[in-house]
Amino acid sequence: MWRRGWDFTIRTIVSIGLVSAWALVHDALFPVPWIEPWYGTLAGNLLAGVGVLILFRHRSSVGGVNIIGLEVQDRTGFRAGWTMMIFDLAIILAALLVMPWPNVVMSAVGAVLLNLVLALNHRPGRYLGH
Repeated sequence: MWRRGWDFTIRTIVSIGLVSAWALVHDALFPVPWIEPWYGTLAGNLLAGVGVLILFRHRSSVGGVNIIGLEVQDRTGFRAGWTMMIFDLAIILAALLVMPWPNVVMSAVGAVLLNLVLALNHRPGRYLGH
């Protein structure tokens, strides 16, 4: 709130609320009994990356590491997508302690895809939506 302003804070709260609400009703509105795991990982992370890119371009986020990535980008010029990828990969590496390695590899590939969408497309000043 202090660094990014009330506008960003309110938009982020609304975004988090909408993502949470959608997660509750998604299964009822779009039931998918089974999906191939690799397809789900790749398609889901690609769509999530585009969604986060849209939020960033409209001065919003879904909180947490997203905000850290934006702050690092604003202060240093190091792209938010690369910062988020570093955080995500650290979390995924920790998952090796509790999850089977094939699942961890699938998660890592998904995280790289999501963050590449951001790293290659989100640049300060490129687009400012209102």
